[in-house]
This record gives sequence, structure tokens and C-alpha cells, in this order.
Amino acid sequence: MKAAERLSGAQKAAILLLCLGEEAAAHIFETLEDSEVRDISRCMMDIEHVDPELARAVLEEYKESKSNDLRVYIKGDVFARNAILGGENHDRAEYLIDQVTAGIEGRPLETISKMHPRMVASLLENEHPQTVALILSTQREDHASRVLMELSEDLRGELMYRIAKIENVSPEVISRIEDALQREIGVVVNQDKKQVGGVDKVVEILGRMEKGADQLILTGIEAADVDLAEEIRRRMFTFEDLLALDGRSMQAVLREVSTDCLTLALKTASDELKSKVFSNISQRAADMIEDDLEAMGPRKLSEVEVMQMEIVKVALKLEEDGALVIPGRGGGGDELV
Repeated sequence: MKAAERLSGAQKAAILLLCLGEEAAAHIFETLEDSEVRDISRCMMDIEHVDPELARAVLEEYKESKSNDLRVYIKGDVFARNAILGGENHDRAEYLIDQVTAGIEGRPLETISKMHPRMVASLLENEHPQTVALILSTQREDHASRVLMELSEDLRGELMYRIAKIENVSPEVISRIEDALQREIGVVVNQDKKQVGGVDKVVEILGRMEKGADQLILTGIEAADVDLAEEIRRRMFTFEDLLALDGRSMQAVLREVSTDCLTLALKTASDELKSKVFSNISQRAADMIEDDLEAMGPRKLSEVEVMQMEIVKVALKLEEDGALVIPGRGGGGDELV
């Protein structure tokens, strides 16, 4: 009994679940917080043999009834992995597996991921923007986007710009971040270089923000770096994505675009997009553009992409103004009604 008293709550829970089996553990994991699953799973991974006396003591403490000859021989990491993967939420399971596995060698900046976004924002608001950008770039995109919304509008654009510029981060830089935050959040991170930021990270974060907020941030980035803002826009919403618009929305976009711009933009467009465009303008205009495309000689791809991006900007501006809805973008996955 004394041995059981020395165990932490997570260690006792790990022993109990090992005794109950993977299927039961999987159901129990589904009812726990992510942080609890991580703590218990890490304890499991250190276990290969459960002493029967210790098992009985733990089971008695939890008022469970088991036989007198309890002995469990199992590879703890396999059990924990199977228990996590036994739930129905596969996305959550994969995320937890990554978190638990990372924790064996060195825990990442995971404490912040368990904090309320407002608390994180309060913790970081007085830090240097580069430090905040680095920390947010290590977080899940949905969590980072919520933290971002708790910060000032002026700061959001600067942070997204800095995250987009982050590539590999050396252990020395991570170590300095650890030292600055250790007492408040107890950060421990891997010692290998990590890919924590970049344009893809920004695109993922912006894609999870409320409609309109992403465009305000892009405007701020554009003020600092026009090329970077253009690259982010291209990753977020491409010319071919116009196929997702309904007829009324497509017509609203095309009314704001000159014929010359549209013609050049369609030079590399798919047949499906061309058909979509032609079905939303007059037959006379469609025939004219088709004739111009046939007669058009070779053009630089960069010129075509510039025209395509101009049309994308029109669509994004109309969405920002509430004149249309681009399916599948932002708003936390809101359904169209």
C-alpha cells in the first residue's frame, strides 16, 4: 500500500487502465481532457510490468474488484498508442500520439496549448513580437488563431508577418525562449531544429480565423511586405478556387473585372473554370474572349498570374464587404444556410 501512496495520480490511473485493458482505456480517454490523456499515456510508456500487490492497492483505492493473482506484462508504449487510437476522433488521436511521442524525448511548448487563449495572450502581450511569433508558430493552428484574436489588431499583422518569415529555429534560440518563460509556463522543448513557422503556418492560422479578420491581418502584412502578402493570398485562395462560387457570386466578381484582365487571367485556366466564367457573362462577351484567347500569342506566366491575383483580390474584397461567401474559407468551418 505504501508503494501506491508514493505514486502520482497519473501513475495510478495508468496502472488502473493497464489492468482494465485497451478497449476500456480507449473509452475512458474519450472522456478526459487532452492534457490528462498525455500525462497518463506518458506514465504508461514507462511501464512493462505491474506488480500484483501494487495493482491490487491501486484497484482497492479506486474501489475496483479484481482477482488475487493480478500480473500484467505489456509493452506500455504499444498499449498507450492503441488506447489513444481506439477512440472515434481520429484527428484528435493523431494529434495526441504526436504530443505523447514528442514528450518521450523532450516536451515541446505544450503547456501553452492547454491554456485559455485569453490567458496566453495576457502572458505574451508584453513580450517582444518576435518571441510571441515564435511561440505561436509552435502551436496548433486553431489555438494560435484564437490567441491572435485576443491580441490587438495592430499586433496581429506584425505577428503573422514574423511567423511567415520564420524557418528553422536553432536550439540556442529555443533555449533563450525557455529561460524567459520557464517560471510561468515551464516550457521544455526538443533539442533538434524545428520547422515552426513559415508561410504555410500563416495560411493555416488565417484559414481558421473569423471572416474579415484574416483580410485585416493581410492588409497589415502587405504594408510591410507586398510580395509576402501576395504569396499568402495565393496559398489561401487561388484563381481556380473561383469554381466554388455560385453563379450570383461569380457575376459579382466579374462585374468588377475588366475584359482585358479577365482574358489574360483565363489563359492558363482549366476548362472547367473557363466554362464557369463564360456561363456567367453574356454570350457576346464570352465569344469575344474566346477569340482573343485563340489569337493571343505566348505570354509570360508571371503576367498571367498577376491578372489572376487581381481577380482573387476582388473576390476576397467582396467577401470582406459581405457581398459574397467563398465556401470552405474561414469562419471556423461555418455551414452555409
